[in-house]
Amino acid sequence: MPRFLIETPHNELNCKLLLSQVESMGYLHSFDWGCEAGVHSGWAIIEAENEAEARLAVPFLVRNEARVIPIVKYTSEGARKIHQE
Repeated sequence: MPRFLIETPHNELNCKLLLSQVESMGYLHSFDWGCEAGVHSGWAIIEAENEAEARLAVPFLVRNEARVIPIVKYTSEGARKIHQE
């Protein structure tokens, strides 16, 4: 299944609300957070059928600002091959 990196930038004012919403959606355990370091953003890697489905893991509060990036893991051979094309 395709994997996506999700980045959820937010600000200090809506941080507590965002965390509460992510928790109620069942994704709190999926995210790592930079908030305590003053970097108000969360990052998660999830599996989803497509980008639109992956974006549903982000609360509406910041859904439009979230970045959803398709990601892949390469083997050594795959990495060499992709750069030869």
